[in-house]
Amino acid sequence: MKEATKIQEAAELIPDRAVLLIGGFMGVGSPHRLIDALVEKGVRDLTVVANDTAMPGRGIGKLITAGCVSKVIASHIGLNPETQQKMISGEIDVDLVPQGTLVERIRAAGVGLGGILTPTGLGTLVEDGKDKIVVDGKEFLLETPIHGDFALLAAYRADYVGNLEYSLTAHNFNPIMALAGKTVIAEPHMIVPVGVISPDSVKTPGILVDHLLERAA
Repeated sequence: MKEATKIQEAAELIPDRAVLLIGGFMGVGSPHRLIDALVEKGVRDLTVVANDTAMPGRGIGKLITAGCVSKVIASHIGLNPETQQKMISGEIDVDLVPQGTLVERIRAAGVGLGGILTPTGLGTLVEDGKDKIVVDGKEFLLETPIHGDFALLAAYRADYVGNLEYSLTAHNFNPIMALAGKTVIAEPHMIVPVGVISPDSVKTPGILVDHLLERAA
């Protein structure tokens, strides 16, 4: 049985300059209470790896607004004008990665691969500075793994040993990021006894979860 961790205690685990893998799609499936705690703590120079930076005032967008982030690795920033402005001003370094490539690079880190081969980005700016490998006469880009110091996840339910169940869009990056973070912190909507979550519904086994956040009051 895992002892529930208080939100503020979890935030204190995360230092300046940490690399954070944060689940979610436009804020859906992101750990909102933990993000709020990081903003309150005033953490700085974070590298955030995520599908997107949500919107101002929502999810990862709060970290952007508060000046907590110095680098973003994401698939798009189109709905967050603050990220765009800070990229243009040089305040934030933004590395845009095609969505499928991004999740595969994270998965590669989680399962111990040295990288992935993909044709996505050939002939574009994406290929600049990257190795090319020919397989069966076809050219591919070698994309390297993306590891995280912490994986910050949001789940629909967790049980007392940390098994996680996700709902709908929260299935996107969360289960993959759980594999690639050195320390995994999960923020469930509810915590239930072992056996309530069907084994088929467990997408992240509790052995991967280091800290299970207490439920909201």
